[in-house]
Amino acid sequence: MNRVLVANRGEIAVRILRTCKEIGFHTIAVYSEADRDAMHVALADEAYLLGPAPARESYLNIERLLQVARRARADAVHPGYGFLSENADFAAACRAQGIVFVGPSPETIEQLGDKCAARALAERIGVPTVPGYTGDDRSERRLVREAKRIGTPLILKAAGGGGGRGMRIVSDLAQLPEALAAARSEALAAFGDDRIFLERYIPRARHVEVQILGDSQGNVIHLFERECSIQRRYQKIVEESPSCGVGPALRKGLTEAAVRIAKAANYVGAGTVEFLVEADAPEPRFYFLEVNTRLQVEHPVTEAVTGFDLVRLQFHVAQGHPLPYAQEEIALMGHAIEVRLCAEDPENQFLASPGTMQFWQAPEGPGIRVDTALESGSFIPPYYDPLLAKIIAFGKTRSEALARLERALMETHGVGIKTNQAYLLDIIRHPAFREGDLSTRFLEEHFAGWRAFTEPPDEVLLALAAASVQAEPSAVFRGASLADSQKPLNPWCLVGRWRNT
Repeated sequence: MNRVLVANRGEIAVRILRTCKEIGFHTIAVYSEADRDAMHVALADEAYLLGPAPARESYLNIERLLQVARRARADAVHPGYGFLSENADFAAACRAQGIVFVGPSPETIEQLGDKCAARALAERIGVPTVPGYTGDDRSERRLVREAKRIGTPLILKAAGGGGGRGMRIVSDLAQLPEALAAARSEALAAFGDDRIFLERYIPRARHVEVQILGDSQGNVIHLFERECSIQRRYQKIVEESPSCGVGPALRKGLTEAAVRIAKAANYVGAGTVEFLVEADAPEPRFYFLEVNTRLQVEHPVTEAVTGFDLVRLQFHVAQGHPLPYAQEEIALMGHAIEVRLCAEDPENQFLASPGTMQFWQAPEGPGIRVDTALESGSFIPPYYDPLLAKIIAFGKTRSEALARLERALMETHGVGIKTNQAYLLDIIRHPAFREGDLSTRFLEEHFAGWRAFTEPPDEVLLALAAASVQAEPSAVFRGASLADSQKPLNPWCLVGRWRNT
């Protein structure tokens, strides 16, 4: 393996390209017309236009990706996450062309990507699953009958995919027909598959996942767990490792179950086994949820607490090498927390906020890592996921990691588009979050009526950006007292020529 095509964009493409360069691979990027000037294009040794901006005509177009791979003489493809990363057809097409797909086999992706099949696998090897119904008869009559057996509240889920699409919570069986129609329609549009299954809904649960890694010799290890309970519309926005709600006994149960599932599926590569943990149960109980057959957005927190480069390990096992570490050689060190900074407006129903980031300054300092493809002047197109940056803080303890993350968010400066920065800051400052009292209902319970403090007008923010560019890039910020500010960016606490006194 020498020439690697990264079939993705944005911060994950940048993150993969950097590890490729450290290993010594020749790197190949792809881009849509909207990403001509993107950072990942500039970082790669070669870059090829895929097509128009819409993802279906570029990053999701298997034939065009394979054409580029042949033209660039790529001998491996790393799919990142999202787009085609969990597409069995793409993995199979790469294999047919003699190109290494850096991920599990097409057969494993197909088996675990179908939630009903994955659940059946878990049940077969004795891993607990949430009470539900995954049978082949998905007529409305049968689903209504099974819903009565399971009881309310229950949740409808799409068999063919995740990410919150095709999911509906039903608290009254009279709502089931309408919810079922909506879930089926959404699942069909998102995954081309309208199959829906039922599970009992656990109102207060922790979402805990285990990072696993397998090789082609049948070895599987885990790299401990991540807490992913802070979710908005089933999308994670804050993740940490280890989970503050998982003790030694529960950790042993979760990690052993994850390894058993991976071995049963002949898993090769990096992946994540997700579980629900009953937050209010006297004795913690966990249930298998699903398997993500790819690198996760939140993988940096695992890297922080284990010291491993997961992308490097992906390439290692993709080349047929055995895992370089045994389970007993892997230790959990310290605590890491990640937040997802997104181009969206929390005060306007989190609508996407595309546009030009006229000024961008990422935080720095001890224990801080920022994964991003942003620069001042970067254009954020409206066609893709709104993730701008992942800000990760590491410390010896959770409290130290939290203190570093709070400082980092307050030192993050972006002008030109709206972001969820203030929302994230308020989440990690909330007393319940600080105490570790987390569940998937956290935002619903504590942030339903959230409003940001009043922002300074755009003219003031632009003046701040202009002043910072005129002089030494960071000089304008040096007069700031972060302790005086409750906002990530408060120019009234900064001294500069633009201030009108």
